[in-house]
Amino acid sequence: MPAQSIWTLLSWGPDGWSDDIASGVLVTIVLALATLPIGLTIGFFVAFAKQHEEPSLRLAANIYTTVFRGLPELVTLFLFFFGMPLLLQYIVRLFNPNATIDVNSFIAGMIVLSLIFSSYASEVFLSAFRAIPKGQYEGGYAIGLGKWQTMRLIILPQLIRIAFPGLENCWLSLLKDTSLVSVVNLAETLRQSGVAARVTKHAFLFYSVAALIFLALAILSSIATGQILRHLGRRAVR
Repeated sequence: MPAQSIWTLLSWGPDGWSDDIASGVLVTIVLALATLPIGLTIGFFVAFAKQHEEPSLRLAANIYTTVFRGLPELVTLFLFFFGMPLLLQYIVRLFNPNATIDVNSFIAGMIVLSLIFSSYASEVFLSAFRAIPKGQYEGGYAIGLGKWQTMRLIILPQLIRIAFPGLENCWLSLLKDTSLVSVVNLAETLRQSGVAARVTKHAFLFYSVAALIFLALAILSSIATGQILRHLGRRAVR
């Protein structure tokens, strides 16, 4: 393929695909950032339940992580994307027989990725919980703090520092897993690159571009998380 045609295909505007791919990158980043806080929150409470004294909570948390770590991500996405509308439609039609339900691809992807991310993040949080000596809890109770005050003021700051490197790996996996949502027609990076590859018949070029984009996002994420980790380290020293 001539060099000029490569730059034309990668140009901005009606003759190139860079604007379409850039919009896909934006969707990828937004999807990952929208998933992150939900997954972290669920993962924290699942880890908390796993070490709770109540056996039923431990059992439920263990079942949760076993299911979402054991199922292939793509299968989970398909089950939710195609199964949830059927369930919701059945419920809604109990009240309105003519109603129809569609699941938005972005919302479906965000929910499924949150479930998958949280199942792995919960194991990271659980390891961090176990790394904190019980004396830290007892010290908080001894100075008159309640359970949630002890958790918020004493345990949680230590937990974040201990869990952060593992959560960084979970975040990088989350960035890569956003590509799965392309199969349900969400116009993210891989989907847009695939469309360009099919239309132009230059699959290697556009899938290489997608690979470089994900690699760049991973590098930028590593730089950002490194800065955060150093900041947490400085706070721990104070």
